Amino acid sequence: MTRRTKALLAVVVVVAVALTAGVAWLVVGPSGPSSDEPAADATGTPGAGTPTPQARTATEIGEGFLDDWVDDDGRVVRRDQGDDTVSEGQAYGMLVAVGVGDEQRFDAIWRWTRENLVREDGLLAWRWADGAVVDDMPASDADVDAARALVLAGEAFGDPSLTEQGVDLGGAVLDEMTAVTDVGRILLPGPWAAGDGPWSYNPSYASPASFAQLAEASGDPRWSELEAGSRAVTTAVLDATALPSDWAQVRRDGSVVPLPGADGTSGTVQYSYDAARLALRYAESCTPDDVALAARLAPVLQRYDDLPMQLDLGGQSIGADQSPLAYAARAAAEASAGQHEEASADLRRADTLAQSTPTYYGTAWAALAALQVEASALGACSPLEVAR
Repeated sequence: MTRRTKALLAVVVVVAVALTAGVAWLVVGPSGPSSDEPAADATGTPGAGTPTPQARTATEIGEGFLDDWVDDDGRVVRRDQGDDTVSEGQAYGMLVAVGVGDEQRFDAIWRWTRENLVREDGLLAWRWADGAVVDDMPASDADVDAARALVLAGEAFGDPSLTEQGVDLGGAVLDEMTAVTDVGRILLPGPWAAGDGPWSYNPSYASPASFAQLAEASGDPRWSELEAGSRAVTTAVLDATALPSDWAQVRRDGSVVPLPGADGTSGTVQYSYDAARLALRYAESCTPDDVALAARLAPVLQRYDDLPMQLDLGGQSIGADQSPLAYAARAAAEASAGQHEEASADLRRADTLAQSTPTYYGTAWAALAALQVEASALGACSPLEVAR
C-alpha cells in the first residue's frame, strides 16, 4: 500500500456548538444494542507490589497485553470485568498478535473465536461468559477489526485461507451492518440498527485503514463507498462540535445529531471511552483528509496536562477517570498534526498508566495505539513511522 510521506502541517480549530435541551432523541432498530462501555479505568498510584513502569517498545507493549490478558486457549479475558469475553477483545488480540508477529498466539485467538463466537451468518456474537454465548448480537467494530486482522495475518503468516476468511467476515459486515445515506455508505453498530433511517451511529467504529485493506483484499467496491461515507459523516460530526460524541444519529441526508447512548434513551452526551478511539482509527489512514480529521482533536485535548477520560463535546471535563486511552487518543491527534515529540510523550504516558493501573480496555488500547501510531506492522500509515 502506498504510504504518506509527510504529516499534515496545520490543525483546524473547531468551534463547539452548544447542545440544546430541545434535541429529540430517536430510538432506532427493533432491539437495543449490547452495552460495550468498559468499566472505568483505575486511577491513582500503583498498589503495593506493583512493578515500576518501564519504557517499552511497541512490540513489548503488545506482547505484554497478550501475556496478561490472553489465556493459553486463545480467549481474551476481561479479568477486571467478571472474567467474561467479548468479540471486541478477541479482535484486539488478533490485531496485536499480528502486529507483534506472534503466529501461534494469533492462531489460538482465532481458533477460540471461531469455535465459540462465530454465528451461522458468519458474524461474531458479542459476549461470552460462564461457558456460553450470553449475547449473540454482533458489534460491527469488532467484526471489522477481526476481518482486518485475518487479512493481515494471511499475508504476514503466508496463509491465504486466513485472508479468505477475513474477506468472508468483511462481506457479512457489508451485507448486514451498513446503510446508504445521501453522503455515502456508513457502518451501522450492529444488525439491530438496520432500517430506513435515521440510524444509530458510533463515530469511533469507522476504520479507514481497515476499509482500505479489506477493499484491496476483496475487490468489493462497497469498502471504498464506506471509506467515503464515513469521512463525510465524521466531517459533519467535527464541524458541529469540537469533539465527537460516543454515540450519534445519522439522518438520510448525512446530518448528525449527538446521542446520549446507543439508542438515544439514556446516558450522557459525551466524548469518552468510545469516541476517543476515533483519532486512533483516523490517524493511521493513508488518506490525508482522514488524517486531517484526527488532527482536529489535538487543540482541545491539549488543554489538559492530566487528561480526563470524559469530556463534554466542547472539551470541558465531566469526570475524573484516567485511562491510557485518553493519552493514546491525544497522541494520535498530535501525530496527525505533525507534533511528533508530543505524540511520543503521550504514547509513553499511556503505557506507563497501563502498567501502573492495568485494565483490559486501557491496556488493549495502549498496545493498539503503539502499533497504529508509531509502528508499521499493521500495514497502514502510522504517522510517526511515516515521519521518520
